[in-house]
Amino acid sequence: MKDSKIARIEWARLTGQRPRKAGCNSRLGEHGQQVSPPIARITTDDGATGFGSSRLTEEQATTLVGSRLSEAFDSEKGATEQFRVLDYPLWDLAGQLAGKPVYALLGAQTDDDGVFRARCYDTSLYIDDLHLEDEGEAAALIASEALEGAARGHKAFKIKVGRGAMHMPVEAGTRRDIRVIHAVREAVGADAKILLDANNGYNLNLTKRVLGETADVGVYWMEEAFHEDARLYANLKEWLNAQGLETRIADGEGDASRHLLEWAQQGLIDIVQYDIFHPGFTRWCELGPQLDEWNVGSAPHHYGGHYGHYVSCHLAAAIRGFEYVEWDEADTPGLDASEYSIADGHVNVSQLPGFGLKLDEEIYARAVKENGFVVSQS
Repeated sequence: MKDSKIARIEWARLTGQRPRKAGCNSRLGEHGQQVSPPIARITTDDGATGFGSSRLTEEQATTLVGSRLSEAFDSEKGATEQFRVLDYPLWDLAGQLAGKPVYALLGAQTDDDGVFRARCYDTSLYIDDLHLEDEGEAAALIASEALEGAARGHKAFKIKVGRGAMHMPVEAGTRRDIRVIHAVREAVGADAKILLDANNGYNLNLTKRVLGETADVGVYWMEEAFHEDARLYANLKEWLNAQGLETRIADGEGDASRHLLEWAQQGLIDIVQYDIFHPGFTRWCELGPQLDEWNVGSAPHHYGGHYGHYVSCHLAAAIRGFEYVEWDEADTPGLDASEYSIADGHVNVSQLPGFGLKLDEEIYARAVKENGFVVSQS
């Protein structure tokens, strides 16, 4: 990184759409079709730029503009603590200045064809069936959505479960969860990975029931079965082993327990899923190798921001136990991700410098004017 100064900071929200509306999870209503990634761009006094997701405020931008890059970014460690609100723009800028993708800055080895790839899963199978009374029709609907993902190149699919937590009576909702899981497996075939996410909508007994009655499906991971609890996870681990089930326990999204890493180190949790934005890219670069030492997988949560699934791919370069990119399919005018593609269950990662994305100048400038701000060095 050159020791130039941050001369200008812009910020705005772009607006995009998913291919279809996303329904409910076990505790929330419809998620809708719109995505609104918040994008900040920094420009140095010698004209270099980098952009990325940021929840930066105008007040924060005012305090940071004029700072030297040496204060903001360490080439070995990433964004410094004070500047982590600009984590993604700074990593993108580092790649732009080096003329390399971020994954290359992290030492990634590409495949024989020169492409860096990361495993991904389709995260779009929400609870979209509440309007249907017939259990078979409901299962067929979610299975058809899985086939849409398969047509895009996915080979792993995460199913939202927990219909009986709020939206349906417990027994009817649990039966439907089980029916849906079987229907998706039948639709996508034996080689696909099936992941479940209850958003804390189960208890221990319901978790055992669902995993027991879908044992033939071979669920790869059970995410947020219930709110993190060491005793319950120890019990679930013991039960899984007794049943001969290889399902992994995944947790850490959202309001995660402060004991989560301690429990991961103890082997109660197999996969940690802290959000890609909070704690962010630099923190994940610190955390991932630590999880590797404990033989714990890393699968950063990403949903609702579009931008996040692209940057998650680059983390696979820094983390040996990187599991999957959570792929929330969307299209956002102004954010050009055309260098990314999905095939055979993997993301073919852009080879452009930085995070491999481009901004449409006209669309971004309009968004800055309509809903954002600009702070320049005086």
